[in-house]
This record gives sequence, C-alpha cells and structure tokens, in this order.
Amino acid sequence: MYNSKISGLGYYVPENVVTNDDLSKVMDTNDEWIQERTGIKERRHVVKGDGDTTTTMGVKAAQKAIEKSGLDKDEIDFIIFATLSPDYYFPGPGVLVQRDLGLKRTIGALDVRNQCSGFIYAISVADQFIKTGMYKNILVIGSELHSTGLDMTTRGRAVSVIFGDGAGAAVLSREEDTTKGILSTHLHSEGQHAEELSLIAPGMGKRWVTDIIADNDPNDESYYPYMNGQFVFKNAVVRFSEVIMEGLKANNLQVSDIDMLIPHQANLRISQFIQQKFQLSNDQIYNNIMRYGNTTAASVPIALTEAFEEGKIKEGDTVVLAAFGSGFTWGSAIIKW
Repeated sequence: MYNSKISGLGYYVPENVVTNDDLSKVMDTNDEWIQERTGIKERRHVVKGDGDTTTTMGVKAAQKAIEKSGLDKDEIDFIIFATLSPDYYFPGPGVLVQRDLGLKRTIGALDVRNQCSGFIYAISVADQFIKTGMYKNILVIGSELHSTGLDMTTRGRAVSVIFGDGAGAAVLSREEDTTKGILSTHLHSEGQHAEELSLIAPGMGKRWVTDIIADNDPNDESYYPYMNGQFVFKNAVVRFSEVIMEGLKANNLQVSDIDMLIPHQANLRISQFIQQKFQLSNDQIYNNIMRYGNTTAASVPIALTEAFEEGKIKEGDTVVLAAFGSGFTWGSAIIKW
C-alpha cells in the first residue's frame, strides 16, 4: 500500500479584475453591502474573446503544477477534472485537457461534478487510485467559469456578487512513506437539500434549452444559479466542523495539530466562524476569497497553491482541506506535508 503526495501545484486566474464598485454600476449593490455579507472585495472574470474557458484555464494551471512537480507531462498516468461549468454539456473537460496538453499517451480522463466539494472529491479518487498501485502520477484540476452564466442584474445580485473565475491544479504522486502525504479523505452528501443551491436548467429532467428558447420568458430564473443563502450558511458551518473533526479523529490528531487549514472559499464569514470555533490563529488558516470570490471547485487548489508559494506550508506540516457546497456535498482531506 502506498500514500499519495502533492508533488506540484499551480493556479491561473484571468487578468480582468472586477471590483465591488464595478458591480454597483450594473446592479443595485455597493462595496459595503458585499463586504459585510461575504468578505469579498474583488473577483476575476474572463473577458469575452480572450479565449479563456474552463478547459483552457485548467490547462494553464495544470502546466504550472506539472512543471513544479518536476515530471514530464507524459509521466502523467490519469486526469481528474472537477467543475460545474464545463465547456460543453458533453464531452467533459478531462478529455480536452488530455488533448490540449498534447499528451502522447491515451491515458484515462475522469470528470467530477461535485461543485464546491469537487476538488476534495477528485483528490480522494486520485488518492485511492495511487494507494492501490494502479497509477503513479495523477493530474487533478478544479476549474470554473462562472461569470458568463450569472444574472448580472439587481434580481441576481445575492448570488452574482459572490462568484469568480479561475483554476487550480495539483499533481498527486506515489509516496512510499505511508506516514507522509494524504493520510485520509472523508466524503459526505445530503441530497434532500439539493435544490437549495442549484441551477435547474438546462437539464434533461426539468427544462432543456429548446424549452427555454420556445418560452422566451425573460423572467424565467431556472437557468440562473439559485441559493438559499441563510440555509446554506447554517448547514455549511455545521458540516465544515464535523468533517474536519472526522478527519482529525481518524488520524489521532487534535485541533491543535493543525498547521494550516485551507477551507473552500465560499464566504469569509463561514471561514471566520470555523476559525473562531476551533480557536485557530490567523497563521493556521488561509483565505483569499477577498481577491477571487468563490471559484467553486477551483477555490481550494488556488488557495492551497498560494499558501504554499507564500511559505505558509512547510515540510512536516499537518494540512487540512475542507469544503461544503451544492448537493449538499462536503468533505475533508488530512495531509502530512
């Protein structure tokens, strides 16, 4: 039995910065209102025509992660791509990454659709493949392009001010020392609340594109994201706490053993609630939602990459990744760096 370690990290965000003041020009909102509720000051949005897509952003992040790992791209054995915003309804972006990276080998590619928890789920899948010896080096990507699918009017402001575009990637490699690397992952779901954070259409089960076009109803909100904000917040703080403690207990660790917690960047108030509950110092938790907003499946790898590059994560540290989101789904990963 092996463990998997993170051998390389990378991220990419579009250059276009959208501030809260910029949003106030297209909807009834303001900087104070957004910061008070979310902690967000700005986010990145792609510029139409610049060529950024969910896949291309993922490829750019992946190239950086592969370079940092010291591997040749053709040493990658498998690709796992987490996103809720694929370029196409099908095929998924995993195969597009295999193509766009110019890989010589016809390696497998898997897409994960677990929204905000997507990267944690993808890491868990990759970890199991490596633990069993099936693969040695797996590329894991979380990438999202939200901005082109948001209701950028006053009607949609409660959701639209939150989300940003970007991508993060990690290379997981075989680790012979089973006391290092990813020690465990923990995954959960509660589908009874699926519609509380959702995008209903287009979809085969409810309304397909032709239905929306035929109705031509400008007030139809089914093709915009919906979020029951307070309900999601209340569930998030509970599930974050539970899944972090589950991971610590599984490895005979205490909260005091956490050197760095990287929470999904859903809302700064959620992160602050968890920090206060666990009595973590500012040096034990990393947040960047102020700069990027909520980038869903990309948020954990972007934050993890920044924290590592800033020297906040060192060899031997206990690093905890945790996420909660649509589904509801949530999960954690406990890592000995």
